[in-house]
Amino acid sequence: MFDDFGSFITGMIAGLPGIIIAMVVHEYAHARVAVALGDFTPRLAGRLTLNPMAHIDPLGLLMLFLVRFGWAKPVQINPYNFSNPKRDDILVSLAGPGANLITAFLALMVMVLLLKFDFPMTEGVRMVFSLIMIYNINFAIFNMLPLPPLDGSHILKQLLPYELARQYAVLERYSFLILIVIVMVPGILSAIFIPLQRLILGIFQMIVGLIL
Repeated sequence: MFDDFGSFITGMIAGLPGIIIAMVVHEYAHARVAVALGDFTPRLAGRLTLNPMAHIDPLGLLMLFLVRFGWAKPVQINPYNFSNPKRDDILVSLAGPGANLITAFLALMVMVLLLKFDFPMTEGVRMVFSLIMIYNINFAIFNMLPLPPLDGSHILKQLLPYELARQYAVLERYSFLILIVIVMVPGILSAIFIPLQRLILGIFQMIVGLIL
């Protein structure tokens, strides 16, 4: 029992950088792209920053520790400030998951370079880099699920015809219950995350192999 508790604490400590980085880069990317496209709402709300305190949601952080998925404070945007609201909302929605995938790839690159040049790496350092990769990939996958108000739902809603998009938006009132079912029913999260993790990591490793 004490060994299990010790492993849990070790995992929490090693995973903390990855969790914070995943949340911060995700929300900062949303804010940065929204501002670049003409909506200054995130800047006025203090979200155009890499300061973790501006982005972390305590409950979402706790959920990431406990069940390996969670959320940050969503960046509020005003699509009426965009020159092309449909296109720009999709770009802002893609920015967060995209930033997480870039971060995961960079973490892999750094780890491979350190190993390539025989930099002394402890098991703890290796675990930190591995968890930075995993948490960022998981954050990207989770946020691309087509459940309101996740990024995937914004993208799908903009791609659907108007009537279907309006009916789809009704799903938002049930989305939290759906997420609870996904988390609580054994096997659902694994069936979604593990194949996508392997696919993404495989692509990253192939690219790193070509570069290095």
